[in-house]
Amino acid sequence: MNQPLNTAGTFGTSVSSAQRNKVLRNTYWLLAISLLPTVAGAWLGVATGITAALSGMMGLVVFLGGAFGFMYAINKTKNSSAGVPVLLGFTFFMGLMISRLIAMVLGFSNGADLVIMAFGGTAAVFFAMASLATVVKRDLSGLNQWLTIGVILLLVGMVINMFVASSTGMVVLSMLAVAIFSAFLLVDIKRIIDGGETNYITATLAIYLNLVNIFQNLLVLLGVFGGDD
Repeated sequence: MNQPLNTAGTFGTSVSSAQRNKVLRNTYWLLAISLLPTVAGAWLGVATGITAALSGMMGLVVFLGGAFGFMYAINKTKNSSAGVPVLLGFTFFMGLMISRLIAMVLGFSNGADLVIMAFGGTAAVFFAMASLATVVKRDLSGLNQWLTIGVILLLVGMVINMFVASSTGMVVLSMLAVAIFSAFLLVDIKRIIDGGETNYITATLAIYLNLVNIFQNLLVLLGVFGGDD
């Protein structure tokens, strides 16, 4: 997903400190901007119910098709002026995709509070991982392989749970997802700090995906344990 453009050595020593800081700064700015189309997409989905019919296998197919299509386009345009608009289009799409879950949670009497709590929890995880990435000295890139295996197992578990419809399985999968994507978040931010990622568009994409997954799964857990009818 993230392809380093100019690295040398474990910690990207060929990339100057000023360049690394610039990539990190631009990534954080673009990440903040990307929240606007995400919110717009989520609002549109909740207000119109456009994604209400996307459940089960159909929803998974639409999501995976759209997500991988956008990610392919982002990687193709990451070095051009079209890269940012394509990324923002993807974040709007993601807002639409998560609107169904948000609408379900808003169906609880305390649904708005749960959404705010999930957003706050996601922000807390981000700041914690970003702070940790600045103090960890060792190279964390070796974790990518294990985390990727974890994501594959999560996807398999999600597909199985669609047929089993186990609430316990859903809770376990959501807990694992929060842990895995929090670790991914740490690794991705650390890679930018070390100079292993020099393209702020793909850097933003990686961090954004981690945050969206953390938010969704926190929202599921809050809905299961804290939702009031």
